[in-house]
Amino acid sequence: MNKLFGKKKKKVENKSDDGESKKIVTKETSLVDPSYNIKKLFKKGVNLMADEKLDDAVEVFQQALRIEPDNVEILMKLGYAEFHLDNHNDALKVYDKVLEVDVTNPEAWNLKGLVHYEQKKYAQALDAVNKAIESDKTYGMAWYNKACFLSLLNQVPESLQALKHSIEIDVKNARKSIRDKDFANVRIEEGFKRIQEVVVLESVRQGYHTLGAIVWTTFLDKADAELSLRKLLEKGLIVQNEKRDGLSKIPVYDLADNIAEKIGKEKIGLFGITKKKLPKPVKNLKKLSQSIQTAKEAIEEGDVGKTIEVFEEFIDPTKSGEQMIENFFEEHREIRLWKIRLNDRGEDYIIDNKDKMLEVFDNIEVTITKKLRDEIA
Repeated sequence: MNKLFGKKKKKVENKSDDGESKKIVTKETSLVDPSYNIKKLFKKGVNLMADEKLDDAVEVFQQALRIEPDNVEILMKLGYAEFHLDNHNDALKVYDKVLEVDVTNPEAWNLKGLVHYEQKKYAQALDAVNKAIESDKTYGMAWYNKACFLSLLNQVPESLQALKHSIEIDVKNARKSIRDKDFANVRIEEGFKRIQEVVVLESVRQGYHTLGAIVWTTFLDKADAELSLRKLLEKGLIVQNEKRDGLSKIPVYDLADNIAEKIGKEKIGLFGITKKKLPKPVKNLKKLSQSIQTAKEAIEEGDVGKTIEVFEEFIDPTKSGEQMIENFFEEHREIRLWKIRLNDRGEDYIIDNKDKMLEVFDNIEVTITKKLRDEIA
């Protein structure tokens, strides 16, 4: 196995004065190593994007693509830069090129839908985002965008169904929808009122117990928040008590005991930071922490097979997948994508993304450590 970051060598045959062949070993330099130049240009383009120098980034990505025209990672960045420069037709051409290489790429389909959305071509946007969902049925953002496009096309029941599906994948989409102007056509529907109830219930679960705190965290109007609280009380999902505030008493809300056991509770600590009481046992957290250590070791070693194997621990719902979805949804999706890319590109992908992978796992590990301390306490 080649060492990580090892220099490749090539053999050059030459002849001595007496006519005999002899082998001269020379090191391959960056000048003749296409992969080195591509990586260098890619990083330069990403840095230019971070500095909001999008025109310069486009030029650099195009240089890289002259070396490797079908590099999906570079094409995606180029399309993103073109999109933010409002070069919509150029962005569409780039995403079409990605789909020529990988027709099942859900991110490319989703971004293509967003370009059509900016062009106010909502039917085409819907068609594109449907293809994203066909490629990945757990792509929460694609479901959310589908709900937006359906609302703009005045397909109200279908919009609500897609929105509910996106919320099942990621509950944060419920809160996002509250102020999203794209849902103006569905906001008066009873189904949307139930989504508002989900937003309020999630706020209570996070430890916001008074009407004022719920309004502040959900962006709901006071009347809508009060209506949702009343509905949740009627359904037995929350309970109402009172606490003294000076000389008066104000109502406070909490999860009903049976609901708290099912979905867990969060308590607000100092400075509004939440401390979550997990319904999962401590041993599951420890197992997840051990898997993180194994993953980091595999990445450091550049061992593709071992890395793919340990990634399955975080993806498989019969292992730690369910816990990852519950607590680290975005990271779970990213690890799934890494596994696919590792199968495609192997060691090169670890080299290019080593720092990012280690940073993600470090952040997960910090959060798990805090949760373990809370559980033990």
